[in-house]
Amino acid sequence: MRSDLVVLGVAFGYLALLFLIAAWGDRRAEQGRSLIGSPNVYALSIAVYCTAWTFYGSVGRAAQFGPSFLLIYLGPTLAMLMAPFLIRKMVRIAGAQRITSIADFISARYGKSSSLGALVALIALIGITPYIALQLKAITVSHAVLVNYPQAADLRLADEPFWLDKSFWVALVLAVFIILFGTRHLDASERHEGMVAAIAFESLVKLVAFLSVGVFTVFVLFQGPGDLFARVAATPELAERLGLDAVPGGATGWVGMLVLAFLAFLTLPRQFQVLVVENVDERHLARASWLFPLYLLAINLFVIPIAMAGLLLMGDADPDSFVLTLPLSADLQGLPLLVFIGGLSAATSMVIVETIALSTMVSNQLIMPLLLRTRRLHRSASGELAGWLLGIRRVAIVLILLLGYLYHALVGDAYSLVTIGLVSFAAACQFAPAMLVGMYWRGAHRRGAALGLIAGTLLWAWTLLIPGFAQSGWLDAGFLDQGPFGIAWLRPYALFGLEGWDIYTHSLLWSLTANLGLLVGVSLFSRQSPLEQTQAALFAEAMHPHLLQTSLWHGQTTRGELRALLDRYLGTGATARVFADATSREEEDAAAPASPTQIARAEQALSGALGNASARVLINSVVRGEALDLESILSILDTTSETLEINRRLEQKSSELAQASEELRAANERLRELDRLKDEFVAMVSHELRTPLTSIRAFAEILRDSGELPEEKRLHFLDVVVKESQRLSRLIEEILDLARLESGRLTLNPQRLDLVALARHSVDAVHHMQEDRGVALEVAIELEEAPVIGDPDRLEQVIINLLDNAGKFADEARPRVRLSLARHKTHYRLAVEDNGPGIDAQERERVFEKFHQIQRPEEAPDKRRGRPRGSGLGLPISRGIVAHLGGRLWVEEAPHLGGACLVMELPEAPPATCDEPASAVT
Repeated sequence: MRSDLVVLGVAFGYLALLFLIAAWGDRRAEQGRSLIGSPNVYALSIAVYCTAWTFYGSVGRAAQFGPSFLLIYLGPTLAMLMAPFLIRKMVRIAGAQRITSIADFISARYGKSSSLGALVALIALIGITPYIALQLKAITVSHAVLVNYPQAADLRLADEPFWLDKSFWVALVLAVFIILFGTRHLDASERHEGMVAAIAFESLVKLVAFLSVGVFTVFVLFQGPGDLFARVAATPELAERLGLDAVPGGATGWVGMLVLAFLAFLTLPRQFQVLVVENVDERHLARASWLFPLYLLAINLFVIPIAMAGLLLMGDADPDSFVLTLPLSADLQGLPLLVFIGGLSAATSMVIVETIALSTMVSNQLIMPLLLRTRRLHRSASGELAGWLLGIRRVAIVLILLLGYLYHALVGDAYSLVTIGLVSFAAACQFAPAMLVGMYWRGAHRRGAALGLIAGTLLWAWTLLIPGFAQSGWLDAGFLDQGPFGIAWLRPYALFGLEGWDIYTHSLLWSLTANLGLLVGVSLFSRQSPLEQTQAALFAEAMHPHLLQTSLWHGQTTRGELRALLDRYLGTGATARVFADATSREEEDAAAPASPTQIARAEQALSGALGNASARVLINSVVRGEALDLESILSILDTTSETLEINRRLEQKSSELAQASEELRAANERLRELDRLKDEFVAMVSHELRTPLTSIRAFAEILRDSGELPEEKRLHFLDVVVKESQRLSRLIEEILDLARLESGRLTLNPQRLDLVALARHSVDAVHHMQEDRGVALEVAIELEEAPVIGDPDRLEQVIINLLDNAGKFADEARPRVRLSLARHKTHYRLAVEDNGPGIDAQERERVFEKFHQIQRPEEAPDKRRGRPRGSGLGLPISRGIVAHLGGRLWVEEAPHLGGACLVMELPEAPPATCDEPASAVT
């Protein structure tokens, strides 16, 4: 199953599958059903960061230096945590400026400088070529290990000609793939939907493959993680490799590697491609900021277990190959093949994206500026140049892959996978000062950025790249230990006498120090051109609302000249999209002036295809005038800021007005409610007053007009007149009490009293009345004394009112009322409950409103078992009295009888003094 033919068949079958997925993705995009519109796909595409370095090299580094490999992934995790601030701004700028690559990004920031863009492209080409070689080396080695195990793979590789090297043919197949799906359109700022879909799929493949070999190692080769690490602990040499002391350079190495990974994640051309250029929606960053770190955690979960298992079982074998050799040592067939495909997917995904990014830079930043200087180019027919430019980009793809293969063939065997990757990381970090400083500091100057890049790159080459050639045998390695011409302070790994650091932190320190120092120092003493000032303002204020939608041109040209320029370089289709808003009359008038919006749109279209620097040159060739200068940009910013402030104030005033309107509406509703209650009260009081007055008048007339009335009836009628008079007096007294409460003129006589005695006295006062109504009155007082401060008469009025209400609302068939008194913390609670239907939760506060009465729906409006209806003032008056005495009165569900329960709570009186006896209630 591991024969050369089977392995090649599976490998190229997998590549064919990538072709199908990419073609499907492009077809879906043409149908308007984009695959990359999902934040999950975006996060998976970012996982192109996990290359063959992650798949094979992390295990190798963990086997040598323990947990130091984690720093390569903590850097990107830190960067993604800052994505809502940092990467979001990069995406916003790229969308507005039609950025096609990191070289185009830096070029656009510094006045759309073609020379600076060419410098960045050249550095990227030199620095990233070793990284492409790393992927090809991983494919070559993994294929040789898979086919030749247990024979050493290196023996066969050393003698093979290039046409027998499988990575050479993989490179050619990838070249075809990239040409088909990476150069379908001239506009490099357009999304490569099929390619991104294939990259996302490859991210899943390599994750599944690595987790599979991890699970096999921990749970099949060993009896779980406990067994594995117990055996590691029993081997002191291995246990030491798991400690922090194994990290090269100690604490300095930790910090240096973390900074290196953080900056490289932002500046590697392939990461810039997927993070920024291929981003279709800024909001995708929110999910990617946690989903991508989660992916990194998952794919690195088994790195240390695999490394330790390899050291235990494989001894001195190549640690970069442990991922393959461990399942091969168990004589498995399917799992090693899956691991090989996982490594292949990790390598090919990186090569695909990196080559697209580099080819775009080579064509737009290196080749195109040279072509623009030839007169023949400007005389080309319509659309002819678009074909030429695509052809240049496709040739660049092939040359870049062949250059990577050449580096792999000549130098790659001298370095491990991780070593090659870190060399490229350090090269990409040289872009960080120009890019990041330029995004936030307007004063950064093109000359300072260029000198900083040159100095940083030279120091990187001297401290990392050239030593690699020396260790490969292409140069005399004597200068590594003695320095050039015997000058010790120029030794590449101990520059200026700095020794004891790991080589990557050492190189990063000197290169970035020179880079950043020259950028800032030269910029402070240089004057920017108007265009550079404009671009600096646009980059620094990129997150300013509405700025980038503003047209930045006030030059003049005709529609015909602008259309001819676009036709020549982009073709008729792209030109038609630029002039899509033109009317048929404007279409016919080629001499009509082009609007500033059309000029800006034309420049954006050219920028997406040729880069910002070349687009600027072409636009300047037909537009008479210049783009807006810095003062105009700042004026736009100030106007926008002022408008935003006015809008903010208007929104605040509108909110205040809405709140006032709501309060006014609520007050009007309350007034209407009070007016309704007043009308009801007047009607009710009139009715209540009229009822006893009518009775008194009727019986008085009978007594007056019936001289021969029997004595018994006369006495009965007189008794009715007396009771109705008393009722009338009580109603008038309640109204007066309510008026006194609301005006604050209610006179109370607070004194120390025993609430137990007062409650029993109140029960005795209503006992006979409740018996007459058939109400069973139960008293549950377990306290001997309950000292409180209160007015005895008023409190008795409250208790009697509570008992009377409970009797009215008790059950019709078997009415029951219960009075209880108990201590609660520092208070005493007197509760009166009934076995009636209770009071709904929404009604429990309303019963304390003036004039509000609860009416059973089935009862007559004026009678409740022969008992007179109340005035609706008793409970409001009772709550007011209790509140004046420092207590509370509320309604809750009856705990014993199931109906309503009115609870009065009064604070305990302070201890009595000798001259302050308790009031006796009799």
